Amino acid sequence: MSELLWQPDPAASQSTAMAGFWREAEGLAGPLPDYNALHEWSLREPERFWRLVHDWCELHTQGSAEPVVEPGKRFRNTRWFPGLKLNFADNLLRRRDQTPAIISITEAGTREEMSFRDLHQAAGQVAAQLSDAGIGPGDRVAGWLPNRSETVVAALGAAWVGAIWSSCSPDFGVEGVLDRFGQIEPRVLLVTDGYQYNGKWIDLRERVERVRRELKPEIVIQVSGGDALLPDSLPWESWLDGAGPPPEFAMLPFDHPLYILYSSGTTGAPKCIVHGAGGTLIQHAKELRLHTDLRAGDRLFYFTTCGWMMWNWLVSGLQAGAAIILYDGNPAFPGPQRLFDLIDEEAITHFGTSAKYIQAVEKAGLIPRESHSLESLRVLLSTGSPLLHESYDYLHDQVKVELQTSSISGGTDIISCFALGNPLLPVYRGELQCAGLGMDVAVFDDRGNPVEGTKGELVCRRPFPSMPVYFWNDPEGERYHRAYFSRFDNIWAHGDYAEIRPHETHFGLVIHGRSDAVLNPGGVRIGTAEIYRQVETLEEIRESLVVGQEWEGDERVVLFVVLQPGVELDDELRRRIRERIRQGASPRHVPARIVRVEEIPRTVSGKIVELAVREIIHGRTITNRSALANPEALEQFRDLPELRE
Repeated sequence: MSELLWQPDPAASQSTAMAGFWREAEGLAGPLPDYNALHEWSLREPERFWRLVHDWCELHTQGSAEPVVEPGKRFRNTRWFPGLKLNFADNLLRRRDQTPAIISITEAGTREEMSFRDLHQAAGQVAAQLSDAGIGPGDRVAGWLPNRSETVVAALGAAWVGAIWSSCSPDFGVEGVLDRFGQIEPRVLLVTDGYQYNGKWIDLRERVERVRRELKPEIVIQVSGGDALLPDSLPWESWLDGAGPPPEFAMLPFDHPLYILYSSGTTGAPKCIVHGAGGTLIQHAKELRLHTDLRAGDRLFYFTTCGWMMWNWLVSGLQAGAAIILYDGNPAFPGPQRLFDLIDEEAITHFGTSAKYIQAVEKAGLIPRESHSLESLRVLLSTGSPLLHESYDYLHDQVKVELQTSSISGGTDIISCFALGNPLLPVYRGELQCAGLGMDVAVFDDRGNPVEGTKGELVCRRPFPSMPVYFWNDPEGERYHRAYFSRFDNIWAHGDYAEIRPHETHFGLVIHGRSDAVLNPGGVRIGTAEIYRQVETLEEIRESLVVGQEWEGDERVVLFVVLQPGVELDDELRRRIRERIRQGASPRHVPARIVRVEEIPRTVSGKIVELAVREIIHGRTITNRSALANPEALEQFRDLPELRE
């Protein structure tokens, strides 16, 4: 049984949106005594459930909300709210007063604040300029931009006229940008001349020119980072100043394309995943307003770049009437306390980051409960990789005892979550609190049978609104089918290796790593997170990466470690690593080889690339290095003598 770390205050919890929604649901369904009952009702009666979400979250739509769902012959052919029309930007810009909507902060210390009224005006100016240029429904508008208010304004302006928004962060290389934007051929490209990271100015002018020449967009808009003016581009400020009155919001079908996101592309060209406006809107509203308890006047922060789906999720906080806090730069500059400083300075109520960041501040010795007030903070959100059990302890003991820790899991493929938090449920050490309402989450064994308390494949058994509407350049849907439905017939297989932990009133979820990175020594499946959990608690280890190496007709576990400064990987440290893994996990988890490296390769969104390392140690070709933030790090793993014996 997992250890209980946090419980909601019984009185305060009744004022949450989830509690109010639950009472409304009981008016439709009769008594729903616990979360299991509420969740089961959301699956059993999807028409009533999603209609209630639509109404409760005050979505602005036109047309008939009936039927809610139009089933297809196959999972992916299901249509949601086929009689409705809406505009995504309209729904995020309903509030138009002078309260803060966006607070944009850079690592250099600059701070800009934009009210809801100003945000509506600026997005309208973008919409007017796009409309005057003939940009409309289905056209692509792309941003190669930092995480600033202009990026949000541009995305909402594109959605205003029905264009499809897609973005990459400025740390993408030229090939990485072209691998993505080159497939979707944007008519409008927004760029910056440079950005600051870790106290250094990164000049992008040469890279921008190469991308512009290859893509040949009709319009290039420059959002300045420095003082340089890019050739053949229009400055953002003068472009907005020249705008006429905004057009009417383009009211479009529920499944009209809104965003194009991209798979990591570490083993081939990235998939271009097209998400619909209605599915994104209703799913984000459910997750942010109900599961995260985000309210008007709250302040939502997520450390992300605009090349990661958490940026899109963060932007949707505007629908709740909350302010969103943007940060651009190194989260540990000038020191590891930087983001915790922001919590106090900006009165952040909901703070989101990666599991790796939490590990990093813990290893840096930061004790935020002693150095910071954190009075405003109610919820801490974590995603990107499994949150270690020990990180739950750190957040509870060293950050804030009365803090709800919400580890969330879903991804780019669904632009949302399969499992996440709940203000009415307890937090157990190492567990995601619950499956999202309306999401038929299960764990299957290899034969396709649902299991509990046993590791297996994370699946979703019924359709949900935020499924991709299609993949770009996939007219027959073959790549779409291979990505999610080739493992189990007509069942969404997400690619996570997971475990359901049943409780009396609900079930929690533990993510053990990606399925395609699962180790298989001696035929026993091992999730990589089970090893990381043991290794990265050792003070000498800064971070690690584990893969399986084909060896003598079997597979052996190979562990790569990045050590803290001044630490040597000697026989004694190897012995302690193996002993920690043996005692904390099992003898099967113990690596056959432990190898020191200087750096772990990562995607531009910060995820470690186990698959690319596995390929390179076997001498196979890495086809898409441009997906990596530090592709040169892969060379450390090539032809290692330690792996030849």
